[in-house]
Formats: sequence, C-alpha cells, structure tokens
Amino acid sequence: MSWTHHPHSRRRALTTATGLIAATAVPMTTAPRATASARAAEAQGPSAAAASYTNPVIWQDFADIDIIRVGDTYYYSASTMHYSPGAPILRSYDLVNWEFAGHSVPVLDFGAKYDLNGARGYVRGIWASSLAYRPSNRTFYWLGQIDFAKTYIYTATAVEGPWSRLTTINNAYYDAGLLVDSDDTLYVAYGNTTISVAQLSADGRTQVRTQQVFSTPSSIGTLEGSRFYKINGNYYIFLTRPANGQYILKSTSGPFGPYTLRQVLLDLRGPVSGGGVPHQGGLVQTASGAWHYMAFVDAYPGGRIPVLAPITWTSDGWPTIQLVNGAWGTSYPSPAVPAPPRQTTPMTGVDTFDGTTLKPKWEWNHNPDNSKWSVNNGLTLQTATVTGDLYWARNTLTHRIQGPTSTATIQLDYSTMRDGDRAGLALLRDSSAWIGIKRDGGTTRVVMVNGLTMDTNWNTTGTGTEAASAAVSGGRIWLRATADIRPGAARPGTFSYSTDGTTFIRLGPSFTMGNDWRFFMGYRYALFNYATQALGGSVRVARFELSTP
Repeated sequence: MSWTHHPHSRRRALTTATGLIAATAVPMTTAPRATASARAAEAQGPSAAAASYTNPVIWQDFADIDIIRVGDTYYYSASTMHYSPGAPILRSYDLVNWEFAGHSVPVLDFGAKYDLNGARGYVRGIWASSLAYRPSNRTFYWLGQIDFAKTYIYTATAVEGPWSRLTTINNAYYDAGLLVDSDDTLYVAYGNTTISVAQLSADGRTQVRTQQVFSTPSSIGTLEGSRFYKINGNYYIFLTRPANGQYILKSTSGPFGPYTLRQVLLDLRGPVSGGGVPHQGGLVQTASGAWHYMAFVDAYPGGRIPVLAPITWTSDGWPTIQLVNGAWGTSYPSPAVPAPPRQTTPMTGVDTFDGTTLKPKWEWNHNPDNSKWSVNNGLTLQTATVTGDLYWARNTLTHRIQGPTSTATIQLDYSTMRDGDRAGLALLRDSSAWIGIKRDGGTTRVVMVNGLTMDTNWNTTGTGTEAASAAVSGGRIWLRATADIRPGAARPGTFSYSTDGTTFIRLGPSFTMGNDWRFFMGYRYALFNYATQALGGSVRVARFELSTP
C-alpha cells in the first residue's frame, strides 16, 4: 500500500520489518474562538509583513511536529531518528518564517548502536516527542521515548541550550504529548490505538499515576501522535490516523476523562502537488486569540514537510480547519502578530563554518567521534572509520534539502587525504549516491558513485558502483549536488564538479531518489570522509552553500 495511505503505525512497520508566559501546551485562559477583532486582524494580516503565506511554510523535512508559543515567540520541535544532535527546535515570530534555534537532545547516548559501534540505529532514536514550557520555573521540557523501552526528559531555560537530562522513566510513553496544567501539574498523553494519560511528580522525575483513557474503534484503526491541551477548562488529546486522518478527544471532567471522540479531517486534499494528506502536528494560539494548526504532509523523497492552516472553534468547543475549496489551502492570510524583534535567519545561504561550533542546522548521521572533527573558519573532517560502506562511516555531517529544488555546493581541500580515503558530497538516504574524491596509489580522481542501498531492515545491500570519473590534481575542488524533491515520478539528483569554482562539469548519470516512506526521514545533503585502508587522512570544507533557483 502506498505511503500516503498506509494503515499501520510506525511501530508496527518497524517491528514487522524574559517575561515568558505560558505556551500553547499550557492551559488557555482565553476562549478558544478568537474575538471578532482578532479574526478581522487575522484576515487583514500584519501591515508590515506579507498579506498571505504559501504552503508548505517550510519545504524541509520536519515531521512529528510539536508547536508552542512562549510570549510572542513560537517554537517547533521535530523528529530526527538516528541523526545527532536530536530533536531540533525551530523559532518563529509569525508562524511562517522559521529559523534553527537548537536541539533538545545533545547526544544520542542510548546505546552503542547510535555511535555506529558494532550496530546501527537507522530509523530508531528520536521519534514523535513533545516540547513544553513551564512558567513556574521558566523552563522548557522535552519528553520522548527511545526504542520502546524508556522515556527521557530533558530541560533547559533557553531553547538554544544547554539542555540536560532531567530524568529517565521506565515506561515508554509512545508518541507522547506533554501538558503543563494550570495548577502546574505535568501530564503525558501517549499510546498507539490504546491512549493513556500519565501524571508525573511535581519535579517531573517520576510517574505518579497512569490510566488508559481511550481505546480506538476498529472502524478507525490506528490513532497515535498525541498532543495534549487544556483549553477553556476542557482537556483535549489531538491524535493522528497515519497517514490520512486527524481526530481529537475532549474531556470536560479532567485529564483522565472520560473522553469523547470527533473526526477533524480524513483524506483531505493537501496543498502540495503529489504529496499526502496533512496530518499529525499540533495546535497553537496567537497572542491575539487566533488559532492555527501546523500539520505535515508526506512528500517523499524530501520527507515530511509542514503546512499551516487557520482553525476556528464550534460553539460547543470543537476545532474546525478553515478550508479553501474543500481542501487545505495553498495560501492563507498571514497571521496577525506583533512586529518581530528581528528577521529570522534564512534556511538557505552560505556557511563558512566560522567560529568553533557547528550551527544548529547541521546534524550528524549517528553520534560523531568528536576527536575527529573541528570547526575553525572551515570544517575539518578526519577519517574516523575504516570501511567500504558509507552507511557505516562515522562523522558524516548532514543538512536537510530545501525544496522543491535546491543545490548544495562545497569547496573541498583534499590535499591531506591518504591512500584509500573517500571524501565528498552525498544525497543520503536508504538509496544513495555521491560525488567526491578517491585517492589511491598516490593519485586522485573525482568520481560519481551510485548504487548505495539498504534493505527494509536497514542493512547495507549495496556499497556503491563508480558510474563516472575524471582525473584531478591541485588539492582543491568544488563539488555540487542538485536535488529535485518534488513528489512524483522523476525525483532526479545530479552531480557536478569544478576546479575553479566557476565552471562546473556534470559527472555521471542522473540519480533517481527513492520515495519509500518506511525510512521516514527525507533525503539529505551529506559531507563525508572515510578510510578504506587506514586512519590518518583529513579534508577541509571551506564553504557550504545551499541555494534555490
């Protein structure tokens, strides 16, 4: 069955193969329906900004959304699976323009497989998790389960960090939503098909109570992806039917129910041509009282990308999506928000790796060996693994692809590579290709390699075939990958190189990117350097540029 209508949960698929104020996860003291003046302002849009926005609001892979507001700032948390650091946080002042802010999980210290040490953590790690803000101690909380075994909570007083682990709970709160109630009590809604609510201790370190609150009717099938809210004294658990429906539970009698179910959407036509149904994600209220729903759309090969729509509420307290011609709109009036304190940092552009730390837009494929890389006005990657398989190579640094089409270009100094080393720029997923430098017998060639593949258990089935090559010398080269991640039949990736940074030469055939949903994460641009013979070599990336047509 196609990924746009697969009936199974992610768990089943895997096991069978400052003056801060409360965020949206905190009980609202205002009515769920915006006031007439707020709705009018919303329709008009902010005078200093664009009158409307276009979906997707971000064409990058940010799935399993949790979204909150703290004061006039919005924060957005997403899944990262095996990438490290995990659980990225985006920041916005208008719900439309977003920037990277940090990561809630600094390192995936959940076992050796996340270090590529004798085992691999592909499609494990950071799944749907929750971000909340607790006004009583002005602290952000991240909560998520790992490997169906334990739940971890991390905290920070600023989203930029530092984040530290608060506790480990020996219950797996699957696809959890964290609620900070109006009396400061912490509750967690979680589960797959069977939905439960847990109460945590006052310090958030232990479970006080847990209780099943809902069992999904067989006519619906699977519900998961809990988001937990208190609005006007009512408790709501927002649930997804993967990957084509959204439902909501409502309790007027407290967090443990009983709950009543209502359908929010099913098989709704989405705003991305060739993409799936908007689903999962969360609700958020602006300071003026207007509500919005940030969902994601399955849009492989790029991944799962966020789309935004206004929400209204019925008189008896149920949310309704504002549709355009019976579908999720491709555009809507921009949210009415205060003027931002500054412009957000674009998600495209140039990174020269200035300073001594990586910017939060970067994530490693599994945890890196921190002794084998450095940043200092350029990125140095020493070889960290002896292998013939890119999927086993440590210290592969990744960047999300900007859609619908984009180009990544790197300037690479390969003068200190050693025989047997491979370094370059990849389009990385369970089916991959790359352009880069091979050094053998004291000589160097630029090569295009395809045929890197994994099976559905994420074991390597192909280490790559050299499809084209050319001799190069001089120690410096520019490598380029262009990706068209629009959902559809073509999905091409192409590669080229330059010896002067100006004239680029196409190398190798077009690579068709895969679009199977089971890997979950979308394609990424990836910088790598690994050894096939012995450690000791290194390369330096002086510049990375992500550009769109």
